[in-house]
Amino acid sequence: MILSTAMQEDFLHYVWQHQYFDKAELQTEDGQPITVLRPGHRNSDAGPDFLNARLRLGEVEWNGAVEIHLRASDWHRHQHQTDPKYDQVILHVVYTADASVQRTNGSMIPALTLAPRLPARLLAAYEQLQNQPVERLLPCAPLLPQVSELTRTMMLGRVLLERVDQKADRLTELHTQLAHDWEATTWHALAAAFGFQKNTEPMSRLAKAVPLSLLRRHRHDAHQLTALVLGQAGFLDDALPDDYSRQLRTEYEFLRHKYNLHGTALAAHEWNFLRLRPANFPTVRLIQLLALLHVRPMLFDALLTAQSVRALEQFFGAPLPDYWQTHTRPGKPGKTAPLGRSSVHLLITNLVVPLRVAYARSLGNMEQVEAAVSLLDQLPPEHNHYTEEYETAGFRNTSAADSQALLALQRGYCASRHCVHCGIGSALLQRK
Repeated sequence: MILSTAMQEDFLHYVWQHQYFDKAELQTEDGQPITVLRPGHRNSDAGPDFLNARLRLGEVEWNGAVEIHLRASDWHRHQHQTDPKYDQVILHVVYTADASVQRTNGSMIPALTLAPRLPARLLAAYEQLQNQPVERLLPCAPLLPQVSELTRTMMLGRVLLERVDQKADRLTELHTQLAHDWEATTWHALAAAFGFQKNTEPMSRLAKAVPLSLLRRHRHDAHQLTALVLGQAGFLDDALPDDYSRQLRTEYEFLRHKYNLHGTALAAHEWNFLRLRPANFPTVRLIQLLALLHVRPMLFDALLTAQSVRALEQFFGAPLPDYWQTHTRPGKPGKTAPLGRSSVHLLITNLVVPLRVAYARSLGNMEQVEAAVSLLDQLPPEHNHYTEEYETAGFRNTSAADSQALLALQRGYCASRHCVHCGIGSALLQRK
């Protein structure tokens, strides 16, 4: 049977895991009868695809691993014949058997060919999902009426938690790197979040260039704090036309010498201004962040204990100094304002909720995890071309929880056509 160009290996994983193939007179390529007693469990680490499988080959019962490929020759392409981890494989499951394969000691591994055993309806349903036009964000859109509302709701709940967990995982890793200091973790995560995607990377590097221990010494003095951070960001190196900016530079030069910060600062050209409105300039975001640092000395505790979205909006709404209400960068006039509500809501979504989840998980408190995620239900939804297409297909988008779930579904499953891993796609594949 010809291998479909749309077929991915994960489809065969799905077929093997659920045993969705004809098992009548099942036998290996060399004619040994096969009885699948246990298909094994998926291996997410390096090594064979399924571990702890239990099979009867002929009259002998085997316990070991199962490796799956579209073509048997992929075994050699992936160099498994030289990798001892694959010596435990007791069955090679393939779509087409175009080669025989061996372990490192040269012993042959029996093969099972699935191509003639796949149900035509299952294969047709899979190819229908995989062959949707690339520009269609949601490959199953024409088939969605066949899926129950409960199935959709359960899948969206699952991907929402996956998305929040991924963000929390990054904060947990950062927490480990920062010697398990939650306040330092909050500072680094907050700085990155204030980059609002376009400047996340330089903001992250700035947090390293101005460690929390240094911030704590000067956060009570707005002038010193501004000089230190803008100087380390590289925004005090140009010719400065007004006295205030020149005073900032003088103060920064003193602090740079005092703390031996030579060679640690960023350069102004490393920041992204292109195609950004002035309200989103990195200098404006830095000033908003500095205003927050000056008036909110305990970041982590405040973000952890705020009881409502309204309380968090008030927390992030720190007033700007007079100079920065009329300038967008040192010496450059322009109107600026404190963080807007939509920006605060993004910070709650991308920082506050994952931070609370990471902390709750460290305590093993699942009730706090659920409470943190429920904050997203209190936020308005995002609207973009992704969410609009899902709404058109009949998905609900009435809160940030819905928006985050739809984005997780699109990026984690639909864009890569990982339909077999999706509850909605699996329901379509299994339908009678």
